[in-house]
Order: sequence, then structure tokens, then C-alpha cells
Amino acid sequence: MARITLPEGRLSLKAKLARLSRRMRDPEWRRYGFTLASGKLLGLVVVIGMMLLIPAFLTGTPAWADAPAGAAAVAQVPLPALPAVAARDVINPLNTLWTLVAAFLVFAMQAGFVMLEAGFCRSRETVNVLVECVFDTCLCGILFWAFGYAFMFSEGNGFIGYHWFFLKGAPATYGTTGVAILAHWLFQFAFADTCSTITSGAMIGRTDFIGDILYSFAVSGFIYPILGHWAWGPDGFLATMGGAGKFLPTLGVNFHDFAGSTVVHTVGGAVALAGAVVLGPRLGRRFKRDGGGPMTPHDLTIAVCGGLLLWFGWYGFNPGSTLSAMDFEGIGRVAANTTLAACAAGLSAVCLIYFRTDKWDPGAITNGFLAGLVAITAPCYWVSPFGAVMIGAVAGVLVVFAVDLMEHLRIDDPIGAVPVHMVNGIWGTLSLGFFASGQYSAIGSDPIAPDLSSKLTGLFYGGGFKVLAAQAIGSGIVTVAALAAGFAVMLAVDAKGLLRLSEEGEHDGLDLHEHGISAYPEYVISALASPAGAPIRAHAAGEE
Repeated sequence: MARITLPEGRLSLKAKLARLSRRMRDPEWRRYGFTLASGKLLGLVVVIGMMLLIPAFLTGTPAWADAPAGAAAVAQVPLPALPAVAARDVINPLNTLWTLVAAFLVFAMQAGFVMLEAGFCRSRETVNVLVECVFDTCLCGILFWAFGYAFMFSEGNGFIGYHWFFLKGAPATYGTTGVAILAHWLFQFAFADTCSTITSGAMIGRTDFIGDILYSFAVSGFIYPILGHWAWGPDGFLATMGGAGKFLPTLGVNFHDFAGSTVVHTVGGAVALAGAVVLGPRLGRRFKRDGGGPMTPHDLTIAVCGGLLLWFGWYGFNPGSTLSAMDFEGIGRVAANTTLAACAAGLSAVCLIYFRTDKWDPGAITNGFLAGLVAITAPCYWVSPFGAVMIGAVAGVLVVFAVDLMEHLRIDDPIGAVPVHMVNGIWGTLSLGFFASGQYSAIGSDPIAPDLSSKLTGLFYGGGFKVLAAQAIGSGIVTVAALAAGFAVMLAVDAKGLLRLSEEGEHDGLDLHEHGISAYPEYVISALASPAGAPIRAHAAGEE
């Protein structure tokens, strides 16, 4: 009988058994073998248990339950009825992640607002800007959770939503977007916070902090979400305008505001205008027609950096409003249009000021690109890059002339909130009626099955006046309502003596009077920030 030769390094079965016998006489090897065998046995038990228990959890029928014998009998056993899954219960993880990233970007705009407002104000009111903006953010978050989101995005009637208070009873996702409801809430909270912060910009330097709290409560809790429901709510009368049985059914087209030129910026700017008018100018503010001019910003470096941070956050503001990470073309188009409008507006504003003054003004170019960003926010999904450049170029000119108008009317707006946000919010909303290119679905972001049978086509692309009329009606209604609500709130707070800081407190400066600390306690701040510094005074009698 031929001998079987094993490859080098391989043991025969007899050798393996002999090795096992030697090892089992070693206590250490016995413990190791017992542990290994126990682990494998436990794993086998777990696998068998899962095979038996998982069907019971999923269907309610244990895997070991008796079944009728025979294939025919099996076919007669009715399958357990699975509960129907509504579209609102299916969360799209990609869309949810995209919306959360956009929400983080929009929230980061608060840092930009703080820097912009703090830089354009005087040094004596810097701390007030810091505290007011942070307090406003905290207050807005609680209010938007309690009832603001419900007013704005839940179903109700054409004017207000009345479900989901404290987010109770809200579905798993918002509408058919697949975005988890809390992710959508976070995204929209950042928008609400932006609207309220816009309002504070025109009221810097003379507003009592209690007054700040009161009007912020009104804007974040009521004015913004209720007016927002009209345009963005599932049954808002502007969102459904032009439909059969709806508001203005003969118009045949509804109001469009993709990311908030009207809902966020016009509303915030209109309330800011009401606040600035009711407050009156800061003490010592002399206007050009009276031989004066705007008060000098105390830190243009931080102001311009704040504006650039806002520009960065706008890439969450506009592209994020698609609520769909799968709309690759739409996201790219919106981001590109946002960039081009800001660039064109910054250039047109600073060049206009240069031709007037022969100076390249930092405030003009900053408010210029911000005006372009505001203007492109409504039409960014439906216009071409050429349209975005035109919209931005007009916005840059408008913001300069709007600043002139505010100066002529003796309305003190330290950072230009009204020219940037209200004026260009209106222009951006109307611009859709001129520049909608007719290439994209009127419904908006739907990468799976876009409804290209209904496109938005503006006047300059052969679409006539229909879209422009819808935009003018929607913008006009929201603007008038925001102004009326803003004046009502400001006059009511002022009637209680809580809006305008006392003359003594304003002379002392808001930082010391309201907060007890200066933003720059280690420096002597001169009123004109003269390069030569403050004059030296003798500290003791007889000192040279």
C-alpha cells in the first residue's frame, strides 16, 4: 500500500489527535478550549434564536407555529395584513442630511449679522448688538418650537396653520419632501431668526432692551410665521393663488418665492422701517439735507467680514431651499445664480459710488453684494445665469438710491437694513416676472418627475405679464401687511414707554447703560477715531 505524503508543514489526522491529547493535559489549553467552545455554542444559540424570534416580531406569527400540511394548505393560509405606509412616514436620509447641512449654514449667518451690525454701529453700542442678536436667537428658537412653526407650516386655512403646536402630532416628514420633520423645523427656525435679526439692524443705538425683546417676540412668534404661511404654507392663499376655487382663480398662476425675498427679507425690512420711523434718529444724527451725514462705522474690518460670512451662509439659504439633495442640477443652478447676482450687485454699487465721490467705498460694496443676494433669493431657481447678473446689477444700483432716499426722509438706518432687505426683497420678487427663463418647472425642486408642462416664463422671455402680475400682487399684499403689523407693534411698545431708550441712557451709551460693560474696556475711544489719538490731559496739578 502506497504511503500518502502530506505537503510540508501539514499534519496528518493521527498527528493532530496526538497534539490535541497533549494539549488537553495542559490546564491553560483546557481553559482556552473551553472558552472557545462556549463562545461558538453561544453564537449558535443566538443565531437560532434570531431565526425563531425575528419572524414573530415582524409578523406577529412565531416561526414554530403549526402550519397546515401540504403545499395546497400552505397556499390557503392568509398572509398577515401589513399596515399601510403613508408617504409622510418615509424619511429620505439624503434629503434630510442635505437640509441639515443647509440649516447649519443658515444658522451660521447669525455670526455674520452680529459682525455686520457691530461693525457698522458706534463702539458705544457694540455690546448691545451682541447681546440683542444672541437673545433674539434664543427667544426665536423657543417661540418657533412652541407655535411659530405650527402657524407657518401646518395645515389650517389660507391665513394661518393651527396644528402641530410644540411639534405635537407632526408627521415623520414634511410634506412629500422626505425630509425629517425636525430637520425641516431646524432649517426654518434659522430662516425665522434671520427675519427677526434684520429688524434689529435699523434700530441700533437707541432702542431699550425691553423694547427689543417685545418686538422680537412679535416678529418671531406671530408676524413672520403668519405672513409666511400665506406664501409657503400648504394651504396659504398666495401659495394656492390662481387655482380653481382659490384666491384670484382667473389669474391662473400662484405666487412664487423660492427662498424668501418676500417672506424673510421684505417682512424683516418692512418691520425694520416701522421701527426706525417710530424710534426717530439717534441723538446727534444730522442728515445730509441738514448739513450732516451718516455716523462713521467704528470697525469696517469686522463689518465687511460679517458681510462675507453672510454671503457664505447664503449657500445654505438658497440651494438648501430645494430640500432635495438629488436635485443636482437645481442646486448647482441656484448656487451659481446666487454667486453671480452678488458679484454683479457689489460691482454696480461700488462703481456708482465711485462715479459720485471718486472713492471706492467699503460700505457700498458690502451692502451692494448683500442687496444682490437678497434680490436673487426669490427667483434663483427659475432664472438663467444671465438673468441673475441682470437682477444683481439692478439691486446694486437700487440699494444706493434707497440709502439716498432714507437720508432725504431723515430715517436713521445705521446698517442699511431697509434698502438692502425691504427694497431689494421687493425687487427680487418682481424680477421673477421679468427674468423667469421658461426652462424650469413652476413647482420647483423635483428631480424624479419634474412637471415641465408648467414652466415659469417671464415678460422678457415671451411669457407676458401673468407671472409679473402674480408676483406684484403677492409682494404688495405681504409688504402692506408687514408694514401695518410692524407699525402696530412699534407704536404699541412705544406707547408704553419701552421702545426708545432714555436720553440719559443714550448719552451714556447703550453698552454701559444697558449692559454695564464696554466692548473695548482697555482702550480710550475717541468720537472721531483720530489717528493722532486722544488728547493728553494732565493728571495732577503742576504736572508738566
